[in-house]
Parts: sequence; structure tokens; C-alpha cells
Amino acid sequence: MHSAYKYSIFYFSCFVLLLLVSALMLFAHKIGFDPTSITHYYLGDGELLLQKSNEGILKLILPHIFAFGVLSFVLIHFLIFTSYKKKRYTFSVIYILLTTQTLEIFSPFLIINISEYFSYLKLISFVFYMALIPLIFFWLFKSILED
Repeated sequence: MHSAYKYSIFYFSCFVLLLLVSALMLFAHKIGFDPTSITHYYLGDGELLLQKSNEGILKLILPHIFAFGVLSFVLIHFLIFTSYKKKRYTFSVIYILLTTQTLEIFSPFLIINISEYFSYLKLISFVFYMALIPLIFFWLFKSILED
């Protein structure tokens, strides 16, 4: 691997890890890691929180669609320069990453329009997404150290 790729991967990794920490802190502070609190956040609790509308959710997810897409695009393309590109489980992790980010982004619509039980899907997809990104970074760092 060329040294320019190593520096790019390292600096991008530092910024994304800070992004992950801030995402975890915001999710914990605004929504919470409990399915009931997720349901209250989107459907309202009758006292402090008002129910989110489809328009409000759309305004919230539009920048996230772009940001999640760019993050996944860059991570997946950095994997091209590593020895993990030929491993079979790499493709499984990539498909799971793309699926979890899609579910994480669009699950608020399911909570509002179909059932509050989709708050479990929101929580599970968020946790899996937040776990897969450090796994991919681990592979990237490991490939940097191996070269």
C-alpha cells in the first residue's frame, strides 16, 4: 500500500471516530438507548415531546442520507487497497453495513406510520451500524501496520 493511502486512511479514521463518539453521545442524550424512549421521541409522550411528522423526519434524514452514503463509499473504497478485499466475509460485512444504515435512516418512518415496535429495529440497526464502522477501521489500521 502506498504511503499516501496510509496517511489518508489514518486522518479520515481519526475524524470518523470523533464523529462516531459524537453520534453516540447525541443519540444517548436526545433519544436514549431504550425502545420506549425511542418511541416517545418519535411519537411524542403527550407532555414534553410532540409527535414527529413525516415532513419533520424527512428534513432530518436528508442530510444523513448523504453523509451515510459518503462515509460508506469512502470506507468501502479504502478496503480496496487492503488485503481484506479478497476475503469472503468482507462482502458480508459490507452488505450488512449498507443494510443497517438504510434501516437506521428509514426506521423513523416505520415507527410513525406503521408500528411503535419498529423502535426495536431503530435501536438494533443503530447499534450494528456503530459497531461495524470500527470493525472496518480495525481492518484498515491492521492493513496499514502490516505493510
